[in-house]
Amino acid sequence: MPRPVLLDAAATTRCRRRVHLEHVPPEDLGPGGPPPGDDADPGVAMRKADAASHRAALAARWAELLGSRWAAVPPAPSARERAAATREVLADTAWLPDVVGGAELPAGEGRRGGADALVRAVPGDPSAGWWPLIVVRHRVTDPGEGALTSPLARPHPEWAAPDDARRVRTVTRDVLRLAHLHRMLRAAGLAPPEGPDAPVWGGVVGLDADVVVWIDLAARSGGSGGPGGRSALDTYDRRHADRLAVAEAARSRAPALAEPSRITECRRCPWWPTCEAALRAADDVSLVVRGDAALRLRGRGVGTVRELAALDPAEGLPGPEPDPEVGEGGFEGPDLVEAVALARAWTHDVPLVRRVARPAVARGDVEVDVDMESLGEDGAYLWGALLSGADIGLEHGYRAFVTWDPLPTRDEGRSFGEFWTWLADVRARCAAQGLVLRAYCYNEQAENRWLRGSVERFGGMPGVPSADEVEEFIASEAWIDLFPVVSESFLCPHGKGLKRVAPSAGFAWHDPEAGGENSMRWYRDAVGLDGGEPDPAQRERLLVYNEDDVRATWTLRTWLTSERVLEVPLLTEL
Repeated sequence: MPRPVLLDAAATTRCRRRVHLEHVPPEDLGPGGPPPGDDADPGVAMRKADAASHRAALAARWAELLGSRWAAVPPAPSARERAAATREVLADTAWLPDVVGGAELPAGEGRRGGADALVRAVPGDPSAGWWPLIVVRHRVTDPGEGALTSPLARPHPEWAAPDDARRVRTVTRDVLRLAHLHRMLRAAGLAPPEGPDAPVWGGVVGLDADVVVWIDLAARSGGSGGPGGRSALDTYDRRHADRLAVAEAARSRAPALAEPSRITECRRCPWWPTCEAALRAADDVSLVVRGDAALRLRGRGVGTVRELAALDPAEGLPGPEPDPEVGEGGFEGPDLVEAVALARAWTHDVPLVRRVARPAVARGDVEVDVDMESLGEDGAYLWGALLSGADIGLEHGYRAFVTWDPLPTRDEGRSFGEFWTWLADVRARCAAQGLVLRAYCYNEQAENRWLRGSVERFGGMPGVPSADEVEEFIASEAWIDLFPVVSESFLCPHGKGLKRVAPSAGFAWHDPEAGGENSMRWYRDAVGLDGGEPDPAQRERLLVYNEDDVRATWTLRTWLTSERVLEVPLLTEL
């Protein structure tokens, strides 16, 4: 008899095709079998290890803060044994803890999983039931107001109050995980009694680990509610039922309920090689037009790249006329022209297609290319800058402002302060000589985040500017993001990342493994973050990688304003 399908909470935010593939009998997958799991990706493995350390640190803190009101489920070799141990702790009326850490819940009804903590709905009441609480290693609030928070020393919704300094940053996977755990508690008879219009609480502690944020999973409006007026529980129930049906069909060898289609998630999915092979074999249209756009094209009878490439945009899409209230679903006029051009570029292996006669990039008398390296949420350890252009009395070329103290560290403030002091000096010299300064990055979201974050964490340290100074720089004409320039100027069949686009400008990285995920692994070795000796070779590797990134930005923008860019075919030429 086949094992029952048991899904964890992650399945509700996971691609439906991945859920299918994860439940196909292994013998049906062919000689290669299933791919290595997410842990085979060094970046994923690192983030999981960091998250485990974060949870352990918070558990130790709760043990200290809560004393006898805290209990931890002892470790056990299997989920079944951990669930049994959890039952014993929850049923201990002699101890009667109000918060229980490391709880594994009984599997059933298509679900499996555990909570980082369970909070007794009514402290001291053995019949009150439990609310789930999770600990995550990302931020769960933003500056603002209105989040319902309670102190770590009182991790309970009855102690929660609207926070005048925080607003909820809704992370769908967190909310659905809490809903998943509530359904498991309900199935096990461990949830609080239900009542009409009564709140269903779930708690989450984020990276800052200073408060518990409480979310009403039954609320049908506000930040935690689902789309269309549905509550988080409603949204979860719909998604879980769908993913469970997909998984059960795969397990029983019934017709697949989910076919491959390229979406954003594919970039880091271990199953992507499997899906890519199937999509290429079928010449699937999602290879060039992703997500809902691909669904709309298939609905109009355009299922392959070749079929899309063969269309005459002037004649529109084939098939039945769309609903007049919906229109072409995003494929009217210019949108269809670009989709067809993307398909033609893909078919002929053209890496870029010009959307405009000539890209526009503001140039300066003095120019600086900037790139930052960070470690997840822990901080930015390296700011690299390449100075070029008119002589302002500073040496041209690359310079690195770096800390090799393991993050998080106050020394990060020192290195950032030195970077900002140098940049402010460049700006002042340009202003004194009447020269125009332009500073460039590629996709400013990361740089801006750590410009602001560095001020928040290290304000008052030497060289660290005020928040107003940083905001003035970010908003100024001097700070230029090349990513929107590329997006507005080109169609990119193979992606818009710097490492996808810069080779068309003639740039090549020294390191064949250059990439953000790998750089985080190199950093851990460079500073001995996992207990080993710091590796000088990896430090040098990171400096070369960062210098390559800023030189790639320089190469790209100079190419964009050169005659060579006109060698890229125009949209109308395909």
